[in-house]
Amino acid sequence: MLRTILNRKENQILKDEKDALQRLQLALASFEVTPEDQKALRKSLQQLDGLFLLVIVGEFNSGKSAFINALLGERFLPEGVTPTTAQIHILDYGAEADRQVEEDGVMTFTYPADFLREINIVDTPGTNAIIRRHEQLTQEFVPRSDLVIFITSADRPFTESERTFMERIREWGKKVIIVLNKIDLLDDDDVEQVTDFIRQNALALLGFVPEIFSVSSRLALRAKEAESRRERDALWEVSRFQAVETYILRTLDEKSRIRLKLRNPLGVGERLVGAYGELVQARLETLAADMEAIDNIDAQLEIYRSDMHQDFRYRLADIEKVLLAMNNRGMHYFDETLRLARVLDLVNTQRIQGEFERQVVGETPYEIEREVNSLIDWLVEKDLRQWQATLAYLDRHRADVEERAEARAGRDKIIGQVGGPFEYNRRALLDSVGRAAKDVVLTYDREAEARQLASGVRDAVAGAAVVEVSAVGLGAILVAILHTALLDFTGILGAGALALVGLLIIPAKRRHAKNDLRKKLDDLQARLTTAMTEQFEREMERSIQRLREAVAPYTRFVRAERQKLLALEAETADIASQLGRIRAQVEDL
Repeated sequence: MLRTILNRKENQILKDEKDALQRLQLALASFEVTPEDQKALRKSLQQLDGLFLLVIVGEFNSGKSAFINALLGERFLPEGVTPTTAQIHILDYGAEADRQVEEDGVMTFTYPADFLREINIVDTPGTNAIIRRHEQLTQEFVPRSDLVIFITSADRPFTESERTFMERIREWGKKVIIVLNKIDLLDDDDVEQVTDFIRQNALALLGFVPEIFSVSSRLALRAKEAESRRERDALWEVSRFQAVETYILRTLDEKSRIRLKLRNPLGVGERLVGAYGELVQARLETLAADMEAIDNIDAQLEIYRSDMHQDFRYRLADIEKVLLAMNNRGMHYFDETLRLARVLDLVNTQRIQGEFERQVVGETPYEIEREVNSLIDWLVEKDLRQWQATLAYLDRHRADVEERAEARAGRDKIIGQVGGPFEYNRRALLDSVGRAAKDVVLTYDREAEARQLASGVRDAVAGAAVVEVSAVGLGAILVAILHTALLDFTGILGAGALALVGLLIIPAKRRHAKNDLRKKLDDLQARLTTAMTEQFEREMERSIQRLREAVAPYTRFVRAERQKLLALEAETADIASQLGRIRAQVEDL
C-alpha cells in the first residue's frame, strides 16, 4: 500500500531497504536468533507495505484509551480505573464502528474516521500489566511501530515500569513522543514542574529530549462532545489537546509519515545487526580460545615428537655402547688368541668357539634385550604421560571457557538468552574429548602396550636378520645372528693344521677376523637401528594419531564454526553499511 504513494526515489529506497532486511533475515537464519527477534524482523518487513502504525504505550490507568477516544471525538474504546485493555486493540478505518476478535490476543476495531485511512492506531495493555502475556504483546508491537506515543499520567509520571519500557523503545531506535496526560489533576505550576521532570528523565534515558505534550484527554473528549460552542471552546483550551492532535493529524504529513515508515525497519535491522554482531564477536572470541587450545595441543604434540626423537637417539647410543664393548673385547680376544704361541689351540674349534662366546659375546644379546625393553618401557611411559598432560590441559581449558561464558552471559542479555546448538554442541564435544582422554588414562594397560611394542621390535629385528624365530625372544635372535660370526671365525682356521703355512697366515687371518667381526657388528648395529627406528616411528605416529583422533571432532567443529561465523561477520558488516546508506537517504527525503 505504501508503494502507491511513493515517487521513484522513495520506491528505490523501499526496494533497497527490503533487500537489506531480507539479506539480514537470510544471514541470521543460520544463527540461533530468538523467536521474538525473528518475529520483529519479519513484521517490520511486512509493515513496510502496511499503513502508518502509531502505537500507544504507557501504564494502565495512564489514559491511553481516553487519549484515543479524544482523537476520535467519541467514547469508543472502553475506559476505567482497572486494566480495561486486556488485549492489543488495533484501530483501523471502516465505514461503520465495529469490532472483531482475532487470534493471539489481538482485537481489531473499525471506525469511520478519515485519518484512519492512512494511519493504524494500536492501543496496548499497560507496561505494568499484571498478565505477563499482555506485557509481551505490547513489547512485540513496539518494533513494528512507525511512531510511539508514550503516555504517562500526571499523578504518576515516569514510573519505574515506564522507564524500563522506554529503554526498550530506545533499543529499537523508534521515533517517540511523550504525552503527559491528566493535567487537569494539577495546577499550571505543577504541570510545568512535572513536564521538566519528564524532560530530564527522557534525556537521561534516550540521550535527547523528544517532543512532549501536556494534555487532558478527558477534557478534550468532553469538549468534542459538548453541545454549546462556548463550553466546547473553553474545555478545548484547558485540555491543551490541540497541539498533539495537530501534530498527529497535520504536522505528520504524508512526507513525514513516509520518512518514519521507511525509518522504522531500519531501527529494527540496526538493532539486530548490533546485538547479534556482538554475539558473533563473543563466539569468535570463544572459538579463538578454542583454536588457541587446539594449536597448543598440536604444538605440544610436535614438542613431544621432537623430544622423543632426541631421547630415542640417546637410547640407541646405549645399544651402540653394548656393541662397541663387544667389539673391543673381540679385538682384544683376537690379539690374545690368534698368535703363534697358541697355534695348536687354534686347531681345537670347539674350544675356540667356547672361549669366543664366553669372552667376547658374553651377555651381549641379553644386555641389548634389556636396553630394548628399557626403551619400550620408556616409550609406553611417555605415551601415557602425554595423554595425562593432554587431559590436564583440556580440563583447565574447559574450566576457563566456562568461567568466561558465565561472565559474558551475565553482562549481555542476548548472549545470556541465546545458547542453542552452538553452546550445546561445543560443550558436548569438549566434554567428549575430555572423557576420551580420561578413559585412555584410566584404562591404560602398560603391560599390554609393552608386550605389543616388544613383539613389534622383535619381529622387525627378526625380519631384518632373516631368522626364523617363532616364539623365541630378542636375545635368542641376537645369539643366532652372532653365531654366524663364530662360524666365520672358525672357518678361517680350517688350514690351521698346516703348521708351516700357519706361520705366514696367522697375522693376515687376525686382521681378517678383526675386520670381519667389526663388519658383522656394524651390520648388526645397522639392522637394530633400522628395525628399532622404524618401529619407534610407527609407535610415535600411532601415539600422536590416537591423541589427534580423540581431539578431531572438536577440532572440526571449532574450525567449521569459525569459518561460518567469519562469513556471517562479513555479511552483517556489509548489511550494516547498507542500512547506514539507506538511513542517510531516508533522512534526506
